[in-house]
Amino acid sequence: MKWERIPLQVPLTTGQERIVFVNRNVRVGFPPELNGKLRVQSTGGAVYLLAQADFTTTRVQLQDVENGELILLDITALKGTQVREPVGLVYQGEVSTATTSNNASVSAAESGAPGTGAKASSGSKAPRITTPLPIALTRYAAQSLYAPLRTVEALPGVHAISHGLPSSVTSLLPSEPVAIRPLTAWGVQGYNVVALKLTNQRPEKVVLDPRRLMGNFYSATFQHRWLGAAGTPEDTTVLYLVMRGRPEAAFLPEPARPVVKNKVRASSGGKAHAN
Repeated sequence: MKWERIPLQVPLTTGQERIVFVNRNVRVGFPPELNGKLRVQSTGGAVYLLAQADFTTTRVQLQDVENGELILLDITALKGTQVREPVGLVYQGEVSTATTSNNASVSAAESGAPGTGAKASSGSKAPRITTPLPIALTRYAAQSLYAPLRTVEALPGVHAISHGLPSSVTSLLPSEPVAIRPLTAWGVQGYNVVALKLTNQRPEKVVLDPRRLMGNFYSATFQHRWLGAAGTPEDTTVLYLVMRGRPEAAFLPEPARPVVKNKVRASSGGKAHAN
């Protein structure tokens, strides 16, 4: 199927998985009424759709994480025995369609397609990032975690990365009674941003000061400037840390935990006791 900014019709057979090869790193968004009716998995540029119940035509959004472009699918699920073949999305150039005679019909190539001899249009140039990268990365991370999918601003070249951090970080803000858990990380052009969840562990309010952070970071931004008492809706926020190079290299090493060894001694009765 060729994406030309017109929603693509993708019918599903209930109980049968259908694959859509998007060939882009995308996030998938669908309305809450499909919860329990549609299973969606996305990995490596492929989206796997499994209808678990019948439903009428419903709009699904695929958002390219690099440029923010939305690809719209209108999906319908009905009972049946028809086997649905995979769908491959094409964005420019030729589109071939398989036929029962094993021949292929080919559509006319668009200007700028490889091998056509036509000049590429001015819109095919790679978009530029005009905002300073640390600011752009922080804004992208905050919008990805807090904003609706349709409002996330495009950031060309951004990609998810593995942060390589432990499940709990204690060396980052040792002066404050907060539990810190890494959430996710993104990178673009040599800069990386890590989002971390901060949760207050005490009944007192905590004012967050970036000068108390321990590590080698380019910038630090708190989603909120303070944390409410533990157990309240305000006891949790997110911290965005930007660094150059691998994230785990910017953090101080976690303190080594002492190993407690049990000593065994023999009692006067000959039985061993552990201390």
